[in-house]
Amino acid sequence: MTLYVGHTIKDRRIDKYLHGRFRNLSRQSIQDAIKTGSAKVNGKIVKPSFKLTTGDRIDLVIPEPPSKEIPPEDIPLDIIYEDSDLIVINKQADMIVHPARGNTRGTLVNALAYYVSRLSSPVARATGHGSRVTGLSSGLGEFRPGIVHRLDKDTTGVMVVTKNDIAQWKVAKQFERRQVRKTYLAIVHGTPDLSADRISAPLGVHPRIREKYAIRPEIGKEAITFYEVLEEFRGFSLLRLTPRTGRTHQIRVHLSYIKHPIVADDMYGGKFVYQWQLAAAKRSGGAGLADAEPAPQAPIIKRCALHAHTLEFKHPTTGEIMQFEAPLPADMQNLLDMLRKYRET
Repeated sequence: MTLYVGHTIKDRRIDKYLHGRFRNLSRQSIQDAIKTGSAKVNGKIVKPSFKLTTGDRIDLVIPEPPSKEIPPEDIPLDIIYEDSDLIVINKQADMIVHPARGNTRGTLVNALAYYVSRLSSPVARATGHGSRVTGLSSGLGEFRPGIVHRLDKDTTGVMVVTKNDIAQWKVAKQFERRQVRKTYLAIVHGTPDLSADRISAPLGVHPRIREKYAIRPEIGKEAITFYEVLEEFRGFSLLRLTPRTGRTHQIRVHLSYIKHPIVADDMYGGKFVYQWQLAAAKRSGGAGLADAEPAPQAPIIKRCALHAHTLEFKHPTTGEIMQFEAPLPADMQNLLDMLRKYRET
């Protein structure tokens, strides 16, 4: 394809210009095409940052659009409940919910695609994949069949997946209207001064780090989290959290904001905890972790100690109130056992 830059364009980066012309292509794929010489300006290879001017000729080989197929993968699922409308699962740690840039395999959606393909038609079982996964709802966007809400990669716990679009619409509306009740369990550093309280602090994208979120009073969206201290230890506590809103990373950012970050959540100030630290602190009568002598051990828990414990919503067909609970995973239970052994108050 050949494009000629119009008279209204001046000093526009070529990658931004092409992204504006071809919205179905990601800016990253356009930048890759420019870097490999698939987009030339006046016969010359340029960089993505090259500034265009009126009359420039762009010779472009349009890149292949990314595949919309979702390859099914035989990844075990811990299914709590299932009927003709819903699948309720206990999500494991280290699992992304749906494919995204750089992560097209090993996700919950890949596992769901495999699970439902075994129950669908012989053709679906033979092909084993497709952009429209038979047996799941359309989901919220591409590569998200069945998905109506998400958990972070390292957050475990209860999630609901919908099998048809009517169920998806009705359940998604409950999330949108804040009619779904969710509780989380988290093990955090320190103990809040109040045994129960509300955290109200607006969230927005971090001003410098794209992957993070931060408290943004001027431009952030409303975010409210209620917490309750369930158990106290020297230097740690177990909290039950009830988010009123559902912002990305909300609980993690809010707990960091009140100076009680989640254990092992290194993105938001949490630290890894080792058994030698807890044992040494007990022997020294409660000395701080910094006073303990290091030992070659793996941390007690290797991921953010956050678990989606309960989920309550109305069934999309019957209207019945459905309540589900996911038991505490082994790694968080192990950390709790260690704290009860070495750090009881």
